[in-house]
Amino acid sequence: MAPRAGQPEHRGPLLPGLLLVAAALSRPAAPCPFQCYCFGGPKLMLRCASGAELRQPPRDVPPDARNLTIVGANLTVLRAAAFAGGDADGEEAEAEAAGGVRLPLLTALRLTHNNIEMVEDGAFDGLPSLAALDLSHNPLRALGGDAFRGLPALRSLQLNHALARGGPALLAALDAALAPLDELRLLGLSGNALSRLPSAALCRPRLEQLDARLNALAGLGPDELRALERDGGLPAPRLLLADNPLRCGCAARPLLAWLHNATERVPDARRLRCASPRALYDRPFLDLDEAGLRCAEGDADGRGEEVELAGPELEASYVFFGLVLALIGVIFLMVLYLNRRGIQRWMRNLREACRDQMEGYHYRYEQDADPRRAPAPAAPAGSGATCPGSGL
Repeated sequence: MAPRAGQPEHRGPLLPGLLLVAAALSRPAAPCPFQCYCFGGPKLMLRCASGAELRQPPRDVPPDARNLTIVGANLTVLRAAAFAGGDADGEEAEAEAAGGVRLPLLTALRLTHNNIEMVEDGAFDGLPSLAALDLSHNPLRALGGDAFRGLPALRSLQLNHALARGGPALLAALDAALAPLDELRLLGLSGNALSRLPSAALCRPRLEQLDARLNALAGLGPDELRALERDGGLPAPRLLLADNPLRCGCAARPLLAWLHNATERVPDARRLRCASPRALYDRPFLDLDEAGLRCAEGDADGRGEEVELAGPELEASYVFFGLVLALIGVIFLMVLYLNRRGIQRWMRNLREACRDQMEGYHYRYEQDADPRRAPAPAAPAGSGATCPGSGL
């Protein structure tokens, strides 16, 4: 059929081009992993919470995922390149050898409450954009020295309530694992029963906040305090120290002096309390004086349990106690003076009552001692006499 006059002629390639565009626009999104929930939007978010059934990270996470949360699983061990993709160990090795970047846009990874006990070297390989990692509330027992390698953009690492079961060996491994994290800003180590802070954590050049609450820190030594200082104009990190059993001996003097000069760097400084010695138990740490922090006899490092109360404070307490007693005495004397007439009247009545009582006793004594008022002796029975001639 010939086209009418004035009607544009249909071109053959136009229709196939439109079909290609429609097919491209209607391409289905990457499927959501099994037992996970996907939330669309500008940043794809996934949440996987499948109890003990999920024993390894999902392999089919969409490559455009930005936020991945796995809570309540039973991962136990995070193996090398656990998030680089692959269905078996051989595929993991191939993915790692080929670069292993399966999630190039992932920026936040939350793995709390997953019963993770071991993190192998390179467990987070293939996550070049990861900025926030949360491993809190996992019973970690082993941590590879290169567990956090390949995370150049990591800014926040949360290990709260995750290191208490690992002992000194886990703390040493943490020192090695933190060494390459030069961009780290936030580090959470609360609730881990730490007796000291990891030296690598204190030396991170761009660290802004270190959360060390709810640990077993007895104090911070001069070396640790020097490690918190920064050169080259970099801001010094904030430190959270509340709910630690501080030992208020002579070894705590450097920490007390540092707090007095940099209180703003410890936001919870007013919550710091002494746990020992008994004389200073539960005393606010900032209210103490450096001269009042004394060592026990024969304990030069200040780690003894018994520390004598500071001399000036003891003297001040005695003076205060004496002033209180003097005030009580003055009040008592004023009460006596204001009631002097009533007291005199009470004393006079008491004296007259005592005199009357004594006079009554004296009168009865005199009556009892008069021989004329003594009763006649009674005749013995059967001794009565008979009159003569009475015939009886």
